[in-house]
Amino acid sequence: MSAAIIGRSQPKRHLMSAKHPLRIALVADTHNLLRPELLAFVEGADAIVHAGDICEKRVLDTLAAIAPLTAVRGNNDHGAWADALPVQTTVALGGVRLAVVHELPGLQGDPAADGMAAVVSGHSHRPALETREGVLYVNPGSAGPRRFRLPVSAAMLTIGSHGALDVEHVNLVA
Repeated sequence: MSAAIIGRSQPKRHLMSAKHPLRIALVADTHNLLRPELLAFVEGADAIVHAGDICEKRVLDTLAAIAPLTAVRGNNDHGAWADALPVQTTVALGGVRLAVVHELPGLQGDPAADGMAAVVSGHSHRPALETREGVLYVNPGSAGPRRFRLPVSAAMLTIGSHGALDVEHVNLVA
């Protein structure tokens, strides 16, 4: 399933064939907390991807005012606003396709066969990065309340020329 980007009606650049590098802020598990550190982190991004557990629509509204936003519903997202979000989506940014899902075990399809460059997920609150069958799997960790003694984090996906991908996880709080 494919989703439109939520947010600015006139993005900074056309994101399908954007000039490179393109910076995509990856966020998950905000649980209704918009830390100033997160807002500063996403401010320079060309787009934002939120992998669920948003918990209130105002989080989406705030992020969408900063950069074009793609978001999926997490297991803690409820109500009419959340029902409008897909459980899984695909977005094309900078010439590469990303699959976005909250819980990785719920991923539908075969990302490699479907031509995905990366899969972005959340739920575990654990920052993670691995490559499987040529597909990059990224969990930015949780940008919301600290849980399970895990870092409060997000990630920046940089799409370079010819679709080269680079991911940097960032601890938002010491």
